[in-house]
This record gives sequence, structure tokens and C-alpha cells, in this order.
Amino acid sequence: MRKMLMENEAQNLCYDLKKLALFEGNMAADFQIGIIGAGPAGLSAALQAAKSGLSHIVLETADKPAQTIRHYQKNKWVMAEPAILPLRSALPFQADSREMVLESWDKALKSTPINLRCNSELIEITGQKFSFNLHLKSGEIISVEQIVLAIGMQGNLRKLEDKIIETSTNIHYELTDPNQFSRETILVIGAGDAAIENALALSENNQVIMVNRREEFSRAKPANNDLILKAIQQETIECYYRTIPIKITNKNKQLKVTLQTLEGETNLIVDRIIARLGATPPRDFLEKCGVRFGSTDPSAPPILSATYETTVAGLYIIGSLAGYPLIKQAVNQGFEVIEFIQNHAVAPADEPILYEKFKNLPAFHSVKNSLDMIRFTLPLFNSLTVLQLRELLLDSTVRMPFPNERIFRYNDYSDSFFSIIAGEVRVAINKDDPSQIITLRQGQFFGEMSLISGRRRQATVHAGAGQQCVLLETPRRAMLRLINSVDSVKRAIDQMFVLRAIQAHFAPEIPASDLAAIVHTAKIQAFDANSIIFKEGDIGDSLHLIRSGSVTLSRIIGGQEIVLSYVSAGNYIGETALLSDLPRAFSARAAVATETIRLDSQAFSALLARSTTLRQRLEARFHHDLTRQIQMENQPQTGNLISFLVAQGLGEATDVLLIDESLCIHCDNCERACAEVHDGTSRLDREAGPTFNTIHVPTSCRHCEHPHCMKDCPPDAIHRAENGEVFIADNCIGCGHCEKNCPYGVIQMAHSKPKKNYLWRWLFFGWGNEPGKSISNENNKTKDFKNTKAVKCDMCKDLKGAMCVRACPTGAAKRVSPEKFLTLATPN
Repeated sequence: MRKMLMENEAQNLCYDLKKLALFEGNMAADFQIGIIGAGPAGLSAALQAAKSGLSHIVLETADKPAQTIRHYQKNKWVMAEPAILPLRSALPFQADSREMVLESWDKALKSTPINLRCNSELIEITGQKFSFNLHLKSGEIISVEQIVLAIGMQGNLRKLEDKIIETSTNIHYELTDPNQFSRETILVIGAGDAAIENALALSENNQVIMVNRREEFSRAKPANNDLILKAIQQETIECYYRTIPIKITNKNKQLKVTLQTLEGETNLIVDRIIARLGATPPRDFLEKCGVRFGSTDPSAPPILSATYETTVAGLYIIGSLAGYPLIKQAVNQGFEVIEFIQNHAVAPADEPILYEKFKNLPAFHSVKNSLDMIRFTLPLFNSLTVLQLRELLLDSTVRMPFPNERIFRYNDYSDSFFSIIAGEVRVAINKDDPSQIITLRQGQFFGEMSLISGRRRQATVHAGAGQQCVLLETPRRAMLRLINSVDSVKRAIDQMFVLRAIQAHFAPEIPASDLAAIVHTAKIQAFDANSIIFKEGDIGDSLHLIRSGSVTLSRIIGGQEIVLSYVSAGNYIGETALLSDLPRAFSARAAVATETIRLDSQAFSALLARSTTLRQRLEARFHHDLTRQIQMENQPQTGNLISFLVAQGLGEATDVLLIDESLCIHCDNCERACAEVHDGTSRLDREAGPTFNTIHVPTSCRHCEHPHCMKDCPPDAIHRAENGEVFIADNCIGCGHCEKNCPYGVIQMAHSKPKKNYLWRWLFFGWGNEPGKSISNENNKTKDFKNTKAVKCDMCKDLKGAMCVRACPTGAAKRVSPEKFLTLATPN
């Protein structure tokens, strides 16, 4: 013991002498570069420093590097996005399982050793450029010339409040291996991707209950959102919405959890709790170091230069702490920051890609000037950091249409988003009145209606006739990612969506500036599938514009709820009660997850006062709807058919195959024709699927307005054609994500098959040889049964009509849109 105390005193004296020497400037720094954090960004920076011959040290709090990846669930697939971005680091990285990614990093660190010190927690940074001091929790001080902070945010996990916890036993904030628990009742608290992935994995061997403080899983990736909603619907997971835990205590080796719900308090007995509450940037620590932030928003990234330098000279931040959680970006930044520190002129990895995009712009000088110009002319993107803007532009296309060229037309099924860099566009908002034109100019945007609703275009847009029009076209997937991550962008688009929806439906003749007060009172509301929007008999205090999703309208007739009609996105409901001052004549229920724009009665009255023709249009619609309602009430069986069709997913469909069983002769020509024009694999199963009366819904793609299959496709191989067909391109890698995400079981994984002669190909199109004649051995010699790809109905988009319908000899098979399938149920 005495020897240990003497050693500690000697070590402390050494630290004190070193601190004094550093303070007086009489001692050179221990290392040229101090790298804090051994995640993907930190490891990449360390490898580049080692290759450059720079003395460095990597400090990692944990006992091993890459802790965030190690804490992923076992066998989790790690994405390598953005796919278009090249990798330039010595740290290898490609899409693979967690285990394979870690193995490749271990090999890289063995081939190029770095100065890594684990179990070394940093608590303070003092000094300045060329003489920084890194103060460790152990008391040791390490001096470095410059610092690279790559600590991420996973070390700063949010935890349950101490005041509600009387025990910490069996409460976990991370989950690496879900298989370590079985036959337990587990409460998962949280609504993000980590919480959802943990809940889904745990539900295979346990009873899982989720607690979500909101009404939906709005922070989750679309694919995870779909999976958790499906699990809740199938009752494999139970979920409490708009609920928070208020007390956690021990009870007979289990946990008693008291929840505050909308209905009051309720108690649960569980075996353990997994609390996935996210993480926060260590803002206090950074501000103590002198780092400044662009706003007071707790999630705001620090202010960084184009070289990742903070407002403190010599202190750099990279990776998720800089606002970029994607691993590939972090790895590239690790390489680049070391080059920047050495004053090497290194263009970002995306520079050649952006150069090709911008080089034809008027007055083009450089990528940097083009970025500055876009930030200046497009207010929507003012709040983006340089790195966020570059990421967006990687996915976007610069278009320079000819004067008067059509950008898109009414009823097109495109869904990209457009920003006007220069010039103007003319928007025809009324297909029946070409004179109703809105002109949009530099700095404005359009296309947000289809972006959000997933429905066809509601206007026709042409480039202006004067100054060269320059547009930035951003794909829907990239734009939604930006909306979900940058609040200012979401707010601006939501506000414009509300304004234009009100204009398009109610007040096309009223200038946007005169609608500002009405727009301000409008609210966007979200409803889960099957949720009530308003009830029959309620006081009519508002109307709803359906922004996305779809709604059924129903009445109680003879003690039974009868569906009267189906209303898709782009329409409105609830105006009748406002016009008549009578209670609601029917109930409105979300057929699928739905968003509406709610206009209260006061705002609606203001619209009526401003528009002389609006009341006339609404009253004419009122009388039409009343006649239709009487017809439906007299034939309640038709409402049951609508309910059945909506329950089969037609509420989110854009095109669906229906078979009239009274005409079907079960010849299976539909299946054979489908197989013969799709390399031997039929995209439909006629016999499968439910039937109501004589209407059969076979297993075939619905071409959803927001396709579930499209939301988690690693190679981005699933697209929507201009006429609405959802199809899988040739770059499919066969990962099977789409098959798992489709709630209707219409995607299958198929092996490529040898070519042969097909009757329907030859009969309809003259393709190949006449059946019965030989086909060349060249076509038959390869049988690639390892090449598995996802296949689904593409509505024969290149063949001018679905072959299943064309091959039906009796006309039993029909492909119809949601608006048209109601004709099967609605009386004339």
C-alpha cells in the first residue's frame, strides 16, 4: 500500500510539473494531433495521420474502438450511403453485416497500426492552437497541437428521469443481443429507429409492450414505421400511444411501471425495460471549449468551416457530432480533416460529381460559387450547413428547360420537388380553365403537393418564356429525408402546402398574400389507420383537406355502421355541416395513416366572405353528395363492399387488380400471360386473396401511393414510372427488404430462369420463335439459380396494358384506380 501511495504521489508530481511547463510554454506538445473518439470518423482520421507520418493519439472512453457499431443488434445490416459518394479513406467500408464491418476495420488497424488508448475519458480541453491540453479523468494531461473531435453522440444517451425510478435493476439503455432474453414481458420505451428495431427483434421470443409519448412513430425511418405498425396491427406488439412512464418500482423480482395515459393512470408488471430515448450532443462540454452553435436548438450542429474547423482555431469536429450520422460521410471526413490540417488542398469527395452538375450553369465559375449562389437564391435551404447542402445536391439534378417547355402536366405520376434557381415557371392550377395561371419566380418552389400526398400532379407547369429558367429537381426520397431532419425546411414546405391547397380547392382567384391570416389558423393533423376524424352527430366546427392517405365516410343505419363513400388525398370533407349549421351527418375515419389540413369554422367563414363563387360551388356539391348518400342508404350492401375493399389495402392503392368471380372461368390465362412476359415468373396469384360476394382481390401489387417496398431499398432500385407503375429496376441486389416491408405479400424473391419460347409473347408481340420450334442453345446454356432478385407486378408498363387483363377471355379481370373501383360498389 505504501509503495502504491508513493507511486501515485510521483505520478501526480509529474503531472504538476508538466502542467507548469505547458503553461509557461517551455515544452513541446506530446503529439501533433489529438483525436478524441475511436468511431468510424476517429479511426479514419487516425489511419490517415499514421500514413502521413504525423504523431497522434486516439483517446477512446470505452475499452474497444467502434463502440456504436458494436452496440448494434447482432447481424444488423449496416448501410453504406450515400451510394453515389466514393470512399477515399484507408478505413474500408461497404454495406455489410455489423460483424463483417467490424472485422474489416480490425484488419485495417492491424495493417496500419495507430496510437490508440482505450479507457481514457476526456473531461476538459484547455489551451489554444499548437498548445492544447487534454485533461483525462485519470488526472493525466496530454498536450497536442491540434484536436479532432469525433466523439459522436452515443456516449451521451438520454436516460429516464431519476425522480420516477426507484430502482435501476433490469433497466437498459442499449441492446446488443435481443436473443439473450426469452419468455419475458419487456417494456420498450421510445419511438425512434433503435426502439422499433429492438421491439421487433425482442418480440420473436418475448411479450413486448411499447410506450410512445406521441400519436405516431414520426421520427422513425419509413420502413421501420411500416414494420412496427404492422406488428401492432397483428398484435405481436402492444403499444400505448400518448403515454409516459411516471413511476418505476420493484415488485417481486419484477418491475411495476405506472403509465400516464390519456384515459388516466395504468399499471404494468414487466420483467425488464429497454429505454431507447436517443442521444444529445454534449453541448455544455463543447461550449466550455469555446465552440459556438448556429442556434439555441438543442439538436443544432456546431458552426463549422468548410474544413470542419470550429470557431476555436485548431479544434475540428467531424462525424455525427458535426451533424452527419452516416458512416460513409464520417469515414471520408476523417481522411479529409487530416489533409486540411496539413494545409493540403483537398477537394471534398463529392467535388467531381457536383462539378458535372453545375458546369453548364450560366456564369459558372466553380463548385463553391455555385453552392453560394444556390444558398443565396433559395431561401428554403438557407438554414442548411454547407455539408447538408452538398448532400442534398448529390441527389438532385440541375435542369435548364427550353422556354415554354412543360415540366410536368396534370395527372402525371411524378413526385420530385422543384426549386427555381433562376427565371420563372407558369402553373396552370385548373385543368378546366387554362386562364387560371400562377407565376412562380426565383427562390420559390413547387411540386410539394405530390411530394407529400403521393398522388398524381394536380397542376400543369411550364417554364417561362423569357429569362433562362434554371431548376433544381430533387427526388422525393432525398427531399423527405431532408424534411425529417431539418425543422425549418419542414415548416416552410408545410406552410406552402397549406396555402396552395386552400387556393386550389377554395380560392384560386384570391392572391396568396390575402390568405396569410387564414393559412396561419390552419393546422396539420395526423391520424392512424382506423382513427376517427369526426363522428356522426358532432357539432361541425371544421373541415378537413386530405393531405395524404384516404378516408371513409359512414353512417349508422339499422344499428350497423355502413360506409357511404371513400375519399382520397387531394379532396376535402366536413364542409356540409359548416354550410348548414347542422350536426355531422356522417362519421369520417382514416382508411390508412392519414394527414389532413384542418380549417376551423371561423377561417372557413372568412373564405366564404372573400370568394363570391365558393358558396355556390359547395352548395352544388352538397346536393350531389346528398343524392348519392340517399342511394347508398337504400343499398347498404354496397357500403359493406367498400369496407371490404378498403380493408384489403385499396385505401392506399393507386391501381389494383380485381376479378369478378361471376365472370371468371378459372382458366388461369391471367397467370400464364403474366409469367410469359416476365421471364417465366408470374407476378400474381389468382387463387390467393379474399373475396366478397363476387369481387375477388388476388395477390397482386396495389402500386401504393407511398410504396412500402420503396422505403428501405439499399440500391434504390424501386421506382415509380410516369403513369404510376411501381417497378423494380435491374440493379436489385436481392436483399429481400422490399419483400419483408410489403404488407400485402405481393413481392417474391425469384431466381433468373433460362429463356424459352412463350405462347403469349409470340401471339401478342411476335417475340421469339413460334412455340414448338427450337430455341438456340445460346439462350439455354446458362442457368443462374444463384442470382436471386425481387419481382413484382409492374402493370406491364412497357407493353401498353396489363397482360393479365388482356389475356382474360371473359373480361373478369380488371385493373382499376381507387376512384374507379367504387363504381363496382356504388349504384348508378
